[in-house]
Order: sequence, then structure tokens, then C-alpha cells
Amino acid sequence: MGLRLPRRYWLTGAGNGIGASLAEAILETGAYLAVSSRSTRSCETLSVRYPGQVLSVPGNLTDSQAVREIGEQIARQWGALDQVIVNAGTAEYVDGQPADHTLIEHIVRSNLLAASFCLEVAMPLLRAGTEPHLVGIASPATYLPPSQIETGGSGMRHLFESARADLACAGVDVTLVHPGYDGPLLGPDDCFQTPIHWSADETARHVLDQLVERPREVALPIASMTALWPLPSSTETLPTDIGSSQAKNGYPIKGQP
Repeated sequence: MGLRLPRRYWLTGAGNGIGASLAEAILETGAYLAVSSRSTRSCETLSVRYPGQVLSVPGNLTDSQAVREIGEQIARQWGALDQVIVNAGTAEYVDGQPADHTLIEHIVRSNLLAASFCLEVAMPLLRAGTEPHLVGIASPATYLPPSQIETGGSGMRHLFESARADLACAGVDVTLVHPGYDGPLLGPDDCFQTPIHWSADETARHVLDQLVERPREVALPIASMTALWPLPSSTETLPTDIGSSQAKNGYPIKGQP
């Protein structure tokens, strides 16, 4: 029997929250991990803690050239990828007023445009991988219906459904992880079940356990999204032309793209 080599992962948005927890959980399996975050320090910290397993590829994922260079670095190092987890992005909300166009642009660029750049780079690497699997983690801003958020809608769903169609003939499985329930599950008193209070570490372990079966979707009925995508401060996450008063600090942010 041949020796089974460690799986090769690329994880984006690994600087904090669920992204950081996923990075730790993946590395603990002995896998190789290309880790992307705007925080060079977080990538370097993982490299020190898991010597020989981490390929540090930090960068601004809203820059298509930067993403292409990350893909080229991964290709030179490993030649292929077995699993890609696209987690980078933001979720910002506006209190009471329609969203300013600059905030809408920020959300679309940080989530959907960055994710599309990553998918473009990841697809040929996955086609060359072993038992390849593409995973997207959708924030509320890119998954929940427009009635529940100011901007976004189900953009990530459409993006990953398109990727599923493109990759089907190559044998690449595609999974979308998203907030909410798989369906209107009712409790014993005919009420919706209470959301689960999981930490980012607990959620990461749950997600990885679910991904073993390669489902089309994984729903996260989490009570506090801020545990998964913590928001340090508005000024750290918004472009300079969006004032901090426009954003509601209690809502989540994914790992910065």
C-alpha cells in the first residue's frame, strides 16, 4: 500500500475568528496549509508553531494580481491543492438608513469579488489535486436574503453554484457553509430551535467534521456570529471614505481579504 501524503489546503481569512480556528484544526491533522490573511504576523505565527507545514501567503485578496501571485507561489511549492476554504470577507450593517454606496461597494469587493479571484486561481490547482474539495464560508452579508440585511443577498450561493457546475466534470466537490438552518426545524413546543452558542473553535471542529462527508451545504445555526467573525473596530475594517458611525459594531467580520 502506498504512503498517503498529507492533504494540501489553502485557507483564506485566517487572521481571526473561525478562520484562525480552522487553521489550527487543519494543521493539527498534519496537513500542509497555505494560509492567507492581511495580517502577515498571524501567518508567521502559524509558521513558527507548525514548522514545515505552513506556506505563508498573506496579501490583499481584493487585488486580482496579488491573488494570482499567491496561486503561483502555491503552484511552485506543491503543484496542486486538495482542499480550498474561501473564508475571507467582511459583514457590515447599517442602522436604520439605506446603505451608502461606498459601503455596498466595500461589501461586494471584500466578499464576492475577492472570492471570485480566489476561485479563478484555485480551480486549476484543485483539478490537479487528490480528492479535491472546494469550500466557501458565507457571511450573513453574502448569504441571507435581502429582507434580513441591507446589502448583499445570496451572492456567495450563486458564486459557488456556478463553481460547482464548472468543476463537476473534474470531480471536484463543492460545499457552501452558511449561517442559518437547513430547514425550519421545530422544537417540542412547535417553536424554532434555539441557536447554538458555539465558540469559534467549536464551530471550526463542527465544520471540519461535516466536510468529511462533502455535503453540498453546511448550515450554522449560531446564536452569536461575532464569535466567528469578530469585529475589532469599524475604523479597521471599513474603507477610509466610510465613517465609523455608518457601521454597527456589534455585527461580524470575517477574516479580512
